[in-house]
Amino acid sequence: MDLGLVGLGKMGGNMRTRLRDAGHTVVGYDRNPDVADVDSLEAMVEQLPSPKVVWVMVPSGDPTRETIRQLAELLGEGDLVVDGGNSKWTDDQVNADLLAERGIGFVDCGVSGGVWGLKNGYALMCGGSDEDVAKVQPAFDALKPDEGGFVHAGKKPGAGHFAKMVHNGIEYAMMQSYAEGWELLEKVDLVDNVTEVFDSWRSGTVIRSWLLDLLVAALEEDGHLDKIAGYAEDSGEGRWTVEAAIDNAVPMHVIAASLFARFTSRQDDSPAMKAVAAMRNQFGGHAVHTEPPVGGDANPG
Repeated sequence: MDLGLVGLGKMGGNMRTRLRDAGHTVVGYDRNPDVADVDSLEAMVEQLPSPKVVWVMVPSGDPTRETIRQLAELLGEGDLVVDGGNSKWTDDQVNADLLAERGIGFVDCGVSGGVWGLKNGYALMCGGSDEDVAKVQPAFDALKPDEGGFVHAGKKPGAGHFAKMVHNGIEYAMMQSYAEGWELLEKVDLVDNVTEVFDSWRSGTVIRSWLLDLLVAALEEDGHLDKIAGYAEDSGEGRWTVEAAIDNAVPMHVIAASLFARFTSRQDDSPAMKAVAAMRNQFGGHAVHTEPPVGGDANPG
């Protein structure tokens, strides 16, 4: 099939390569002229045969909204836009309605696979009508892994991005549990080969996963992670998952805690912990430290 692809960054560029390797024709546009095939959205659209299919892989929020608004002016009835970025699922109905006014179809697609997707394939979770999904199915088939990895999550706009959002919330929790286990193994002077312990879990255990593989790879490069600061960003989907849980009264203890742990990582000196220390001092006479003690509080109370 012929496909326009907007956004040729780490994922978009590799997706273009995988699609081309599968025999598809891809016209890519990016603001960086060094990676773009054409110099404008207009030029990209002009090169596509009708019905035109354009896949958007730009940052979520305003960049995606603005790109879709521009495409709404450039495309026509029977054409299709796929939002494959990490958009918030609530944006999808708005974008679908905007495009529908001009007879343009819309599919939202959560994409997972990161920089490894070129080799391994991408997990794809899409939302949209059966007709619209069918128009882009050849691209989905080329991008997904050889076995599985694709789901038409629902016919309503947002189904794909909602599924991907929950996926990322689960990812937060899994990463946090591995990280906490690693910290405990490192902390206690008992296990000599922490990296080897994690490596042994990759076979035959119920906690084996690709995330575990990636952690072992990182530990093999830097056994105590001394080269990495203890600071972790969040891309937004963890927050959106917790917000959706609140809106729907779904208990989400672990994912919420893993999100808050990332916030903790950004504090050199936690204001909340200052208040906790002050209260412990007031009710129990527990010592107040001006500097964190080496090895932590050896006598918690």
